[in-house]
Amino acid sequence: MTGRTIIITGASDGIGAAAARALSNRGDTLVLVGRSPQKTASVAKELGAAFHVADFSKLDEVRELAVTLAATCPRIDVLANNAGGIMGARELTVDGFEKTLQVNHLAPFLLTNLLMPRLIESKATVIGTASVANTLYARINIDDLQNARKYSPNKAYGDAKLANIMFARELDFRFRSQGIAAASFHPGVIATNFAAESSSPLRIVYRSVLNRFLGSAETGADTLVWLATSTPGVDWLLGEYFSKRHVTKANTQAYEVGLASRLWEESAKLVGIS
Repeated sequence: MTGRTIIITGASDGIGAAAARALSNRGDTLVLVGRSPQKTASVAKELGAAFHVADFSKLDEVRELAVTLAATCPRIDVLANNAGGIMGARELTVDGFEKTLQVNHLAPFLLTNLLMPRLIESKATVIGTASVANTLYARINIDDLQNARKYSPNKAYGDAKLANIMFARELDFRFRSQGIAAASFHPGVIATNFAAESSSPLRIVYRSVLNRFLGSAETGADTLVWLATSTPGVDWLLGEYFSKRHVTKANTQAYEVGLASRLWEESAKLVGIS
């Protein structure tokens, strides 16, 4: 499958940049999205790719990004929702939402839905970068998605990554019949700067000598690249959560009947879409 258009968010470094590099010699059109103008432009220049800058902690920038992508991409074959990170002390964005939830879940949820007409036309694959944190820390409460009652960086991140998995499952449920293929994956514990803004104890691992024992960004990108280049429904099961190219078990809440639908409806209400 070559000659396709692949959009990767969080592509200025780490897993997103590694995936872009791995996909760059296949004849596909790459469109990179990142928060840092300098870093995103640098990766795009290296690969001869188009790029756009958007800060997912500002939903107006996500909306502007969606308009630009719809105007400049006649088709979208793969949307890799890879942008995200673990944050520090509880912080609200300019939109009034807890930052971890917004950057990791609400922003890609909004972007995907705004691009849905083009994604359906293209029979696109939508991939979400999740994390094993969904099984370690998460317990989603639909009535308190923003963890206003009891916050910790780890729980907020785990909840957001579980939301990514549930979003992929619900996306599959709602749009498989219209040609959309969806999946999420755990990249492994990877040596990237995704914990740069965090006060979580995990930052000790990512910023210390222990960093050398973590997997590479290239290793972390492998499952993303595989999902993007193989055949949905043939090479991999639709709607599932993967690790090292294999279906893996997520938090039990991911399989709770009706919960992913409730998460979808609440997320839609928060970001102002029907």
